[in-house]
Amino acid sequence: MLTIDNIKMIQPTVVKQIQSLYSRERIVHAYLFEGDKGTGKSQAAQFFIQLLLCEQVVNNEPCGQCRQCRLVTSGNHTNVHHIYPDGATIKIEQVRNLMKEMKMVGMEQGHKFYVIHHADKMNIAAANMLLKFLEEPVGKVTAILLTEQYQAILPTILSRCQHFKFAALPREVIIEQLIEQQITKSMASTVSLLTNNLDEAITLSTNEQFVQMRKTVLHLIGTIQQNVQESLLYIQEAWIPVYKEREDFERALDLLLFAYRDIVALKADIEGTVVAFPDKQAEFENIALNSTYERLSKQMQAILKAREQLHRNMNRSLLMEQLMLNLQEGYAFV
Repeated sequence: MLTIDNIKMIQPTVVKQIQSLYSRERIVHAYLFEGDKGTGKSQAAQFFIQLLLCEQVVNNEPCGQCRQCRLVTSGNHTNVHHIYPDGATIKIEQVRNLMKEMKMVGMEQGHKFYVIHHADKMNIAAANMLLKFLEEPVGKVTAILLTEQYQAILPTILSRCQHFKFAALPREVIIEQLIEQQITKSMASTVSLLTNNLDEAITLSTNEQFVQMRKTVLHLIGTIQQNVQESLLYIQEAWIPVYKEREDFERALDLLLFAYRDIVALKADIEGTVVAFPDKQAEFENIALNSTYERLSKQMQAILKAREQLHRNMNRSLLMEQLMLNLQEGYAFV
């Protein structure tokens, strides 16, 4: 999981922008943190708040040890308030109560902050009340709006916010963070192709069904190289009965496609290519050595076609039987 300690590595541009605002004392009343889920928006908001409240800032970074920093970290700072959706939306009562809190004299002196998580979930009444508050800010109060869909926020609110764009996490960062969580490099390499959300990647890596799915796909590739009858039998035993949900079925096909992409990359001897299945490199190199580019291309086309047929609700057993035959021969669907 992302923490305030590694947000500088995850979002270096955003952190530098925040530090620049602090050093130049250019703090405004409202900020919008926009980016995909898992890109560190909440952690960056905490970094920002700690930086402005910290008693011992060093090199434009909060110390993390002073009373103010510890209160923020523990979630007990009386000058820091968070709003989350109540059900499907953020309601006017939530914003009204927040505004009252902002106007009250608290135990802690100085700057006040309110962080609105999933700000795009505000209903119209709540958004209008927030807009009124932004138009008439009270003292040293700063709003930080977090969102994955800024287009759903009122343009009049957006115009009053300084916008920070959070970049998607690079694959290399996902892999590194997963390895720090004691996940093998092989599994991290595979999962990092499926999501750039670190929390989702960690969940997927430790999900027993996904771990087994990965093993199933790799075993299937081995049977394809040997005997088509064995492949057909294996999919009836280990694939069709297990992957009943379309999402799981499609994910397994994605893993199969990643494997063939690895094989093509190895055949092309692409320097620096990070493969999805590094633990199978020797086996894939052997397959690459005994395959032509034409055959590998047709095999990948067959997998892509199978994905397409899945969305057209083709009988899944028939779909996989045809795919096995096509992968065995290297011909695509006709």
